Amino acid sequence: MSTITRAELEEFWEGWLAVNREAERTGDWRVLAESYAVDANYGWMYSHDEHFMAVGRDQIRDWAIGIEMDGFDGWHYDYVCAVMDEAKGMVVGFWKQRSGILDDSGKEFEILGIGGSWFGVERQGPGPDEGKLMIAWQRDWFDMPSTTHTFMQILESGKAPEPLLKRMSVFGHEVPGHYHLADLPSTVWPPPVEAGEYVTQVPTGPEATTGAGA
Repeated sequence: MSTITRAELEEFWEGWLAVNREAERTGDWRVLAESYAVDANYGWMYSHDEHFMAVGRDQIRDWAIGIEMDGFDGWHYDYVCAVMDEAKGMVVGFWKQRSGILDDSGKEFEILGIGGSWFGVERQGPGPDEGKLMIAWQRDWFDMPSTTHTFMQILESGKAPEPLLKRMSVFGHEVPGHYHLADLPSTVWPPPVEAGEYVTQVPTGPEATTGAGA
């Protein structure tokens, strides 16, 4: 059970939003790294057998908000809604992914579909970050077909800047942090959720264990 108060979680979230705006302003998302616990994990899914996962603050800095975000200068990820649960120490933030690039009609290229981030926030134990609220895990989701469609629109418009073109050429399992499902260093679902700590409905079907929920 979380020992985080609602006021603390709201304060943490306001700080997170502020540092996101700074990252958007400078084009360097690595400033977000200090919001993550040293042993945090951060992942998302590209396809059924291509997943991204960074484990530890250094990999998050270098891969998740480094390699993966390089070239997205001018893009902004506006949080349009957030849901908080201080008892669980969780925040779910829903964002719109906009490019900062205008089409011929003056409308901004935007990735459609619902995107967002699911955060587990924990108070840190003994160590240099003791007592601080930090992100222990994060899982993102977005509409991959819509993402591909919007990228193709930008390419066809001839308005893609060189850094974005370079970033779009970086893909596949050879990129740091890209794994086959069987090789993931952390779980697709956040570790405490995968471990069953928040089960709210007893599973059914052939994989359900005998006596589950008893």
